Amino acid sequence: MPEPTPDHPAHRQPQPPFPQQEDEHPGYTEHMSPRPDHGEETYKGSGRLTDCKTVLTGGDSGIGRAVALAFAREGADVLLTYLPGEEDEARETVRLVEEAGRRAVPVACDIRDEAECRRIVDTAVREFGRIDVLVNNAAYQMSQPDGIEAVTTEQFDRVVRTNLYGMFWLCKFALPHIPQGGTVINTTSVQAYKPSPHLLDYAATKGAIVTFTQGLAQMLVERGIRVNAVAPGPVWTPLIPSTLPDTSEFGKQSPLGRAGQPAEMAPAYVFLASPESTYITAEIVNATGGTPLP
Repeated sequence: MPEPTPDHPAHRQPQPPFPQQEDEHPGYTEHMSPRPDHGEETYKGSGRLTDCKTVLTGGDSGIGRAVALAFAREGADVLLTYLPGEEDEARETVRLVEEAGRRAVPVACDIRDEAECRRIVDTAVREFGRIDVLVNNAAYQMSQPDGIEAVTTEQFDRVVRTNLYGMFWLCKFALPHIPQGGTVINTTSVQAYKPSPHLLDYAATKGAIVTFTQGLAQMLVERGIRVNAVAPGPVWTPLIPSTLPDTSEFGKQSPLGRAGQPAEMAPAYVFLASPESTYITAEIVNATGGTPLP
């Protein structure tokens, strides 16, 4: 076997071990070492999403920030949601979108609330006039290594309401404003297929997202609206040090031997939102660092 070069996929981004680190939920990008790569220096757009009006949940950091940046550099305007208290993170994403010459509409909200989801859609319609792409990306997880007995009803409810109810409500309220040719993109996870015991509730919701995506795609195919999902593997985002007790070896279990970076996820969302994928619906795009999924 030849010695790997910097072009080898395993060596293009930082590899574990990482410094052990913990943070308060929801976590902050500036506290992380190494800092996540959102594509700030590398993503080059080519007009694939010109004038695309996008609603993106969880757009303040992590995968959401990378998607917002990539969409903007491809020509999209982005309404991005974030939890109250994450204004600093959201401001940085807004800066990146506006630096690309596109509109950013930040909305502080909690998608566990049905009325808040309706407000998101109402704001998008008021600001943009329509919704071409809905990206359901916001999620919540909390590791419980002590088993199901340690998962409180409050935690389970928060995971389900964030990961499932929010997606359901946003799809329901947004669909009347999505024209033919529009798309819905959901974020599921490798956990949907290979659940980690300490993330039981989170993994269960991610499995449900796969089923929801495929079912909604069949429901909307005659309306000319495509529905797909992206299933990331381990990705280095602020959620990791704020929810997992040990981050030093995070991502090492993947065949590439490292965690993915948000910048490596964003192109999958761009592809699914673009006209290049018009024959693709009810599909799950796996971005797992080599872990085979169905």
